[in-house]
Amino acid sequence: MEEMHHLAREGIGMASEKTRYDARTTGHDFREGDKVWLGNKERHKRLSPKLQTNWEGPYTVLKRLNDVVVRIQKSPHSKPKVMHYNILAPYIGEH
Repeated sequence: MEEMHHLAREGIGMASEKTRYDARTTGHDFREGDKVWLGNKERHKRLSPKLQTNWEGPYTVLKRLNDVVVRIQKSPHSKPKVMHYNILAPYIGEH
């Protein structure tokens, strides 16, 4: 009986962890031609973090390579980048 309770507790714990993880993930469905922001993870030394931007862009989605990876480009003359969708955010603004 105790073993069944232990298994039930483990199952409930795993389900709650999945719920918490799913709540934090971004499920954006970026398509070709969409505008996106790219998360700026590189910070410059000697400059206050408050003065640095968290996002750069907007970038244009060129191609969706698979479910989680897209190819983006800032301008027609810049080099395309391949990025994971977790560091992208939808651009809401002028189109």
